[in-house]
Amino acid sequence: MSELAKLRWRCRRGTLELDIMLINYLEYGYLAAGDDEKKSFLALLNLEDSLLLPLLMGDCEPAPGMQAELVAKIRDLMQGSR
Repeated sequence: MSELAKLRWRCRRGTLELDIMLINYLEYGYLAAGDDEKKSFLALLNLEDSLLLPLLMGDCEPAPGMQAELVAKIRDLMQGSR
């Protein structure tokens, strides 16, 4: 299984909203991202859905040093796809 296929599988979560946001970033942002951003994305994938959903939906802001730029990019990609 390719690395991208493994990541796509990890992007499948417990809610449709998370699936859409994470896969959208994987398709339109991840491949062009630098190494640090890719590491941040992998760290986000390690979060529980109960923490990740409010973070990506904008219900809470990331803690300092908690991938704030990446979270903003994922949110922006979702806004642009509507």
